Amino acid sequence: MDTNLQTFIEEIRKAYSNNTFKKLIVSKSVKKDSDIKRIFVKLVTIKKEEKFSFVFEYTTKNITKNFSIEEVENQLLNTLEIDFKNAVLYTQHNDIQLSYNKKMKAQLNYGKPTCTETISKEHNKLKHRIINIENNIYLRELGITNQANTVIQGMQSKYKQINKYIETIDAVIKDSELSKEKSINIVDMGSGKGYLTFATYDFLNNILKFNASVTGVEIRKELVNLCNNIAEKCNFKNLHFHTGDIKSFQIPKIDVLIALHACDTATDDAIYKGISLGASIIVVAPCCHKQIRKELNIHNELNLITKYGILEERMAETVTDTLRGLVLEFFGYKTQIFEFISDEHTHKNVIIVGVKKSIPKKEDKIIEKISNLKQMFGIKEFYLENALKNKIYN
Repeated sequence: MDTNLQTFIEEIRKAYSNNTFKKLIVSKSVKKDSDIKRIFVKLVTIKKEEKFSFVFEYTTKNITKNFSIEEVENQLLNTLEIDFKNAVLYTQHNDIQLSYNKKMKAQLNYGKPTCTETISKEHNKLKHRIINIENNIYLRELGITNQANTVIQGMQSKYKQINKYIETIDAVIKDSELSKEKSINIVDMGSGKGYLTFATYDFLNNILKFNASVTGVEIRKELVNLCNNIAEKCNFKNLHFHTGDIKSFQIPKIDVLIALHACDTATDDAIYKGISLGASIIVVAPCCHKQIRKELNIHNELNLITKYGILEERMAETVTDTLRGLVLEFFGYKTQIFEFISDEHTHKNVIIVGVKKSIPKKEDKIIEKISNLKQMFGIKEFYLENALKNKIYN
């Protein structure tokens, strides 16, 4: 272990023992295209036991993991030198910085303390939510809050899901060219009861101050009527809902396409529509993956997995979404596939995000990857590939 790194870890131990530890921030990723931006560390008390809480801050989400003092050393060794080039320990007496130069040689610097804030050790404190419930008409009309402006029992999970989704939309827009625009057009394909559609409109227009036009498309007419009535009550003038399905609904212009929990190939129809219309952002959360599951015809060691139904289902999900990600990359989208919200809140928790970054390169390497993956799993037909065949192979 590098001497300066060893000293830095000892300083953390000392600050913990002396009760002078304030916080630790690890930053400056070694890889410029890394999804993880920084790590924020503080002390928390969980069941009367102190832990180091590591918040891994990614582009579109945060992941929190808690470690004992004994585990912190290994965690930092796995992080510094390899993933990050900078770390600052804030104590009552000093700021201690560990940094790496271009040759990855560690340097240690001591400075005057700059952290004067009191860092709460409370673990289960009320979290800040982006979508405010105070006098929120659509949350009340949709049955999430009551007249007293509190979240109704049994709707906490839905309210949390809405806010996590808005966090994702916020991060994705900031990572796109749309962040420079004043007016944007969003279409939510399969908008359902409109929970996320209303929140998207509210957030973009009233918090980010865009001039955003949002359209919800839903096959059930009664839900379309319900949502249009609520939009009118909210005075959301550029929010409209229409009856239709993802495949046949005609859209003249689109900047952001959203399709959450669209079943099976309806997700592919949404991706196809987004790519064909040149959407800057495509956000989909797939539901079932029946098309590829029926296609699986494996003639190698992987066929052992298909013996178990639940594992075959998960394999089909993984293969399908990997193929979708590759197609988006082929058409110039920076693509991420990540967990939308924890399993305790919803079973289907994978979200695919594509942000337009370049003119389609139509790289043969990506075509080869798609072909190899299909061959590995004995897949003859991939719905999205077939839909885009003329754009991919011409």
